[in-house]
Amino acid sequence: MSVARCIILGMTKYQKYTWVCTSDCDALIEYTFKDGYGWPNGVMDLTCRCGNNCTLLSVEDATIPYTDSPLPTKEDNMETTETTVTTVPESYNSNLLVTYKVIRGYSDAEYATDKVTSIEWDLHNGRQSQKRVSVLNDKISAVKEIICEAYADSQDQDTLREIAEALDIELIKEVEFTASIEVSGTYSYNILESDYDFDLESEITDAIFAESNNGNIEIGDQEVCNVREA
Repeated sequence: MSVARCIILGMTKYQKYTWVCTSDCDALIEYTFKDGYGWPNGVMDLTCRCGNNCTLLSVEDATIPYTDSPLPTKEDNMETTETTVTTVPESYNSNLLVTYKVIRGYSDAEYATDKVTSIEWDLHNGRQSQKRVSVLNDKISAVKEIICEAYADSQDQDTLREIAEALDIELIKEVEFTASIEVSGTYSYNILESDYDFDLESEITDAIFAESNNGNIEIGDQEVCNVREA
């Protein structure tokens, strides 16, 4: 015969006080106390965080259910984050002296000797400088577009020119265009060549193209269309 174990817990009485702040913050404040630890009889004052007095709305009995589960601790609530651990090679020595070539354009090669840690910082600073240069070039390109758009209608073109000179900006505005050229001509072929399959459109498309004799005009895409016999 099995005997069931029974745990009888004494019910603890609680009281819940509900307050409302009468100021603009309109806060609703609730306090739940174990019986005997609430406000003394006749004393029901409460000051809100905003500094104004609160009005008591109600006082009622409250029951807090018992649970045998442990309350979560601070450690339980902390999110776990994965960290990547970099393994340092055994052959790595930050104080090792290294001789390397210093590249200075097309001048004669130079050789320098320095510690690995100094070279690492030079490489890091070089990468940061490249990123900075890229950002500044993007900003200069944006300034160029602003100047080119505003220059014609500006009342202070001298200032715009000075800004462009200071940033080494060429005030050249690119205008995209499309144009149509009507071409007429004569094409000759030998009709006695039996293996020759005459295709006027292919012959014209392969033979005719557009090019610019003006250094300020660059030809992009081109297409020969509407080829027909006259």
